[in-house]
Amino acid sequence: MYRDVEKVARSGYRVIRLVPSSFLVIKLGKLSRHVTRLMLDLMGINGSDFCVRVDNDFVPGVVLSAVTTAAYLDVRRRGYDVRAVRYEDLVARPLDMCRVVLEFCRLPVSLAELAVKAFNVDSQRNSNIAKSFSGRYKEPDITPETKAKLNELLKKHGVPLIGEPGIIEGTLTCS
Repeated sequence: MYRDVEKVARSGYRVIRLVPSSFLVIKLGKLSRHVTRLMLDLMGINGSDFCVRVDNDFVPGVVLSAVTTAAYLDVRRRGYDVRAVRYEDLVARPLDMCRVVLEFCRLPVSLAELAVKAFNVDSQRNSNIAKSFSGRYKEPDITPETKAKLNELLKKHGVPLIGEPGIIEGTLTCS
């Protein structure tokens, strides 16, 4: 599943403020781009491809989006039949999209209504990153300069840019 990169960046901004260790790592990432590389390496991702200084509040979310989308596209290029689900489509047409996903997975489409009911539950409800907490933070605006820098990073990795429709190949749809 993927989401519009700008929304990921904004969500990342809010969540980082709720997790003290993440907040500390981001502050260190402002000092050196090697912190980003080290964190990704520790997560099992080749950080050298994403070795960037956290020079604005949206870099962490954009890097996360770029890492996951680039990995997905790489797996598809290697010939694996994997598909993506766009979060915005799932929210706009939950029942239809659940049916599409279940059908692709060769699971009973009759489970779609049960799946939709699960959307009404905050999956993070008992954690410090629950919607009730993260919604308290209003993220800053993305300036044209920041947008240009972030899009440079996204373009380098061949993933959708901020301000573009952002639909990636192999996305399951209702239409």
